Amino acid sequence: MKLAAVGDNCMDVYDGTGEAYPGGNPVNVAVYFVRMGGEASYTGVVGTDKYGELMRESIAAKGVDVSTVRTEAGNTAITHVELVNGDRVLGDYEEGVLADFRLTDDQRKYLCRQKMVVTGLWGNVHNDLAKIRAAGALVAFDAATRPEDEAARIAIPATDYLFFSSDDGDTPELRAKMKEIHSRGPKVVVATLGDQGSLAYDGEEYIGCGIVTCDVVDTMGAGDSYIAGFLKGILEEKTVPECMRMGAENASITLGYFGAW
Repeated sequence: MKLAAVGDNCMDVYDGTGEAYPGGNPVNVAVYFVRMGGEASYTGVVGTDKYGELMRESIAAKGVDVSTVRTEAGNTAITHVELVNGDRVLGDYEEGVLADFRLTDDQRKYLCRQKMVVTGLWGNVHNDLAKIRAAGALVAFDAATRPEDEAARIAIPATDYLFFSSDDGDTPELRAKMKEIHSRGPKVVVATLGDQGSLAYDGEEYIGCGIVTCDVVDTMGAGDSYIAGFLKGILEEKTVPECMRMGAENASITLGYFGAW
């Protein structure tokens, strides 16, 4: 079983403490997928600064294949973070070498051979997803809080499993938005709702799932953990409710410690 994560990575730099943690949406999903016993790779780019090799080594140390990560002159991406009452507050994002990241032919061919490919809003691969899906790979996309963004608009018709997050809970407006997104191509649309759990729509019904109660230390990576658990369930041919529960259980582990991983 192999999950191929592709796109952005970044160092989460906590300005208040000076600590820095490797992360980034697809990177986190790959790491959490391996933590659950799966096999995963990460495809992307890092810089020649002090964080570049640290990023590559840290991802590899978690058991993720980094053979398709390339290094380019410049800075590795950085997200400035503050921790306020257990919630991470994101500050400035310095994109670095990721600003010009595009897949090489070899990277694209590699992804086309995988069982499932996952990326996100800032991965800069939305224009490649139709080709990857046409080659037979399942495609998952995390639209974060912005499924209306141009990158998400392009990605959605080429996506099998579409994720986004909302702070408004399960409302008629949310359900209407999920139904509209589903009509553009995904098999399943999933909205993560923070401490209110998650909601999925498969074209037939809306399915709710609560959280797994835990002591919250830091919310960094919780949503990515959910996605990893859900996708592992999909690859194991489990039902959507079972996949949602796997996501919630995986998220509860990440919520219990500081930093993404």
